[in-house]
Amino acid sequence: MVKKLASYIKEFKLATILTPTCAALEVVMETLLPLMMAGIIDKGITPGNMHEVYKYGAIMIAMAVLSLTFGIIAGRLAANAGAGFAANIRKAMYDNIQTFAFKNIDKFSTSGLVTRMTTDVTNLQNAFQMILRMCVRAPMTLICALVMAFSISFKMSMIFIGAVLFLGTVLFTIVKITMKLFEQVFKRYDDLNESVQENVNAIRVVKSFVREDYERKKFNTAADNIYKMFVKAESNIALNAPVMNLTVYSCVLGIAWLGAHLIASDELTTGELTTLLSYIMAILFSLMMLSMIFVMITISLASVRRIYEVLSEESSLVNPENPDYEVPDGSVDFDHVTFSYNTSGTRPVLKDIDLHIKSGETIGIIGGTGSSKSSLVNLISRLYDVTEGAVKVGGKDVRTYDLETLRNNVAVVLQKNVLFSGSILDNLRWGDENATEEECIRACKLACADEFITQMPDGYETHIEQGGTNVSGGQKQRLCIARALLKKPKILILDDSTSAVDTATDARIRKAFREEIPGTTKFIIAQRISSVQDADRIIVLENGEVDGFGTHEELLAGNEIYKEVFDSQTQGSGDFDEKGGEA
Repeated sequence: MVKKLASYIKEFKLATILTPTCAALEVVMETLLPLMMAGIIDKGITPGNMHEVYKYGAIMIAMAVLSLTFGIIAGRLAANAGAGFAANIRKAMYDNIQTFAFKNIDKFSTSGLVTRMTTDVTNLQNAFQMILRMCVRAPMTLICALVMAFSISFKMSMIFIGAVLFLGTVLFTIVKITMKLFEQVFKRYDDLNESVQENVNAIRVVKSFVREDYERKKFNTAADNIYKMFVKAESNIALNAPVMNLTVYSCVLGIAWLGAHLIASDELTTGELTTLLSYIMAILFSLMMLSMIFVMITISLASVRRIYEVLSEESSLVNPENPDYEVPDGSVDFDHVTFSYNTSGTRPVLKDIDLHIKSGETIGIIGGTGSSKSSLVNLISRLYDVTEGAVKVGGKDVRTYDLETLRNNVAVVLQKNVLFSGSILDNLRWGDENATEEECIRACKLACADEFITQMPDGYETHIEQGGTNVSGGQKQRLCIARALLKKPKILILDDSTSAVDTATDARIRKAFREEIPGTTKFIIAQRISSVQDADRIIVLENGEVDGFGTHEELLAGNEIYKEVFDSQTQGSGDFDEKGGEA
């Protein structure tokens, strides 16, 4: 885990090396300053030799300036390395998320991924910056001060050893308890982000149902949980200060008492006692810094594990060693396909699907809610891999294709469509970034979108708000169909993507498809019989199995489910789900 994270330091290696080097030089200067002070007292002030006072004073000023300079350089380098490290981590996480298959994405919640890329990375950045400076500065200050103290008085230095052992034991206990608490805190952050994200995305629904108070209570509950966990964790950390103060004042009293006796017996000079008092402050301050490092590392360890989970997650779908980069045609074969989202022995959502579709055919798919219509078409573009059997496109198993090549030849338009902030043209060019305006207009005419676009004040330059909130559901669906057509796919999948348009517009879109893209294989998932009855063949799905496959006339004559749906819709006595659920 550490090795993988360290690889993201990359171009900031020099700053990472120079920061502790400068911090070490800063410590050396600070460690020598008390010796100069002892020289001023013992060789200058006590004998009244002002030349020695000036000499040692000048050296102290030079050392102080050097210490300040090294400290400033170390601080700037640590900030640069820390910010760069965090930027690389975020980029690596985002890049890896883009490679995830749907199965991988299902493992992480959206709010959880947001927390990992923001709060968790910030915690890691702060810890990294502190480690660069403090992990060298604090131990080196402790060691140097102890060495200098022992060189002055062995008896007095034993007080320091006792203080170090006492503080070390207390700090270890605090860190051990606090680490578990912080792991729980960051899980609470996921709940908080999820509450905010859900509320903002569905704000219109919240207001229309007057659920502001409910959402407010839900958010407050999540925020209070974080508050309580943080208070509990910080209460443990707060013990650092009183324990440190107790240790410092005890050491000062011990040194003052023992030092007075040693001075009286001429075993210690006044300057040496002053130096020892300086060193005890340096030793205890370094211990305080170490405790801060432990706290920061404690906080960041929980974040590190969460970040590593994303970075180490490997896509469940990968390219074969020698992939095919050409899709011959739009023919699709389901060769005894069985599929389950969970491989742990749960009931499969698709069972023994055996279908063979010719290139250029229009295939309707109809079935009740939960009949696995979307699951079936998701296998064509290899959003998931089959559990058993094989899905073939152009006569080749989809697992033999380069993923990008396959998906560039399969366009999918979902029922829940997504538009991005930007102009209409920007959104259309998701299908083909090099498409000309004329090509975009032609695609929109095929999708019956041109008629409403031309009525907008800015036409094709009209700005689309985030999520497409300034266009209707039907307009959004038609724009997404046009976007898919710009891919010039060999296979076009419409997953209930005309549900928000009227039947007349739906018929015009299907007519345009027949006339303008006859070579494209088209799959049309629909709830309305009228949307699929003109298809070359229609698949009737029931509980993940093919209940019927044929033309409209054949199914009317020989398939009970299809006949019941047709009768219910043409007679106006219900919808598909009501009848299909009874069948």
